[in-house]
This record gives sequence, C-alpha cells and structure tokens, in this order.
Amino acid sequence: MDIDYQFKPVETSTPRVLSPEQISDYNTDGHLMPFDIYSDAEVERNRAYFDYLLAELRVQLPEGDGAYAINGYHTRCEGIYEVVTHPAILDLVEDIVGPNVLAWASHFFCKMPNDPKAVHWHQDASYWSLTPARTVTVWLAIDDADVENACMHFLAGTHNQGRLRFKAPDTPGVLDQEIIDIEQYGAPVADALKAGQISLHADMLAHGSGPNTSDRRRCGLTIRYCSPEVVPVIPRWGNNAIACRGNCDVPHWQFPPAPRGNDMSTGKRPERIGGN
Repeated sequence: MDIDYQFKPVETSTPRVLSPEQISDYNTDGHLMPFDIYSDAEVERNRAYFDYLLAELRVQLPEGDGAYAINGYHTRCEGIYEVVTHPAILDLVEDIVGPNVLAWASHFFCKMPNDPKAVHWHQDASYWSLTPARTVTVWLAIDDADVENACMHFLAGTHNQGRLRFKAPDTPGVLDQEIIDIEQYGAPVADALKAGQISLHADMLAHGSGPNTSDRRRCGLTIRYCSPEVVPVIPRWGNNAIACRGNCDVPHWQFPPAPRGNDMSTGKRPERIGGN
C-alpha cells in the first residue's frame, strides 16, 4: 500500500476550542502553541510520575539510562493513559482531526543536562507505516522547554510540501534521518513551552531539536492522535491504540483494555519512531 503524504487542510465548522483564525494558522503553518493544560500542582505530579517511570525502566535496562526508552507504554501505564485521554487535550485534538479520535503512540523524549544528541530535522510521517498522513502530535512539556535547554523547533509551512528529501545524518543523533538543505525552508520557530503546556503539530511538519548544552533537563511527552480513517500499512502498527472519542470501531485498529497500574516490563514493548 502506498502512503499518502499530502497534508489535508482542517475543515472544522464548529470547533470546540480553537478559533477560525487558529485553524487557519494550523493549515498554513502546521503548528499551534502554547496551550495551558495542567496546574502547577499537576505539573509537579507529572514530573514525579515520569521520574518514577524512568527509575523503574532503568531497572529493566541496566546497560542504558532509558531517557528515550519510555515509548509505547500508554496502554500499559495508567498515568500515561490518563494524560492521553485528558479532556482538555482531546478538545483541542478534536478540532484538528474531527469527532472520532484515537491515540496510537506515545513517547517521552527526555534530554538530560549536557545531552550531546541532537534530533536532526525530519518529518514524523516519514518514519511511520500509516496512510494517509493525518496524525497530529501533542507535545506536553514535563519540564520547562526553551532555547537554552534545546526545545523543539518548527519550520512553518513545510507540512504542505510533501515528503522532503533526507539522508543519513553526518553527526550523532537520536534518529537516522536528516532533511537535506534545510536552510531553504526558512527560519525555525522555537516551540518554547512552560511545564504543563502543550503544542500541536502536523505529522508532515519539519522539526528538530539540538543538543542540550544546559544544566537543565528537558523532558516532554509526545502523543500521536488521528481519526480511524488512517490505516496502518503494517497491521501490527494498529495493535496498541486508545479509542479516545467518538466511533473508532474499525477493524484496522485494536484497543487493549485500559491499564491498571504501571507495567514497565520491556518484553514485547511496542516501538514507535519520530523524534522531538
């Protein structure tokens, strides 16, 4: 099955939260930010929860620090499940993807202080076995994310240019793709967020982040949402989703029961790629 990489403009006639101007900006630029979701107390709870998950995973992965390894656990950890199904987040996502909403992936991207690894410029959908390209990514700041500690940057409008040419990176990084001649696509826009805020971006939008040369950690949770019209090209990509809203009853998506507790075992852990 060929993958359709063409961006389809959002046409929401009665949005819940977003204004017509914001929807127009999303169609033009491919991103929106920031949106306040969590209170200060909830921010502290989210950060403590991530610290707990990271400590648990390090027991499973003693050979590595695990900072990028909490990937695909939204159907196995009730705290991640609760974030993925947060009503305020879903209200925003629904305005982009429509009334039928599922979440098919989640991934904590945690850049530790003085982390030398960059996330080279890339398009998420270039990695994914899904068609058409209709996923919107929510990036939830667990820590404050700014230019100093290597926040994500967007290249506005690149989501409307199809799949961009890429190569293997020349320098070490988190991912194995790097868009060629990135300078031609304009000036980057910093996705600077306070802890507890989110941004949204289209799956075809070029983005990346540099090494964290600061003494502050930069952790964020990415959540990938789409409507059930999106089809996994490889069937197993549809086996680890959450039905969030509306009617998601289609054969190509499977929804495990809501998790109880936190299963951090690494055996058969679903892997999803796409960096921030």
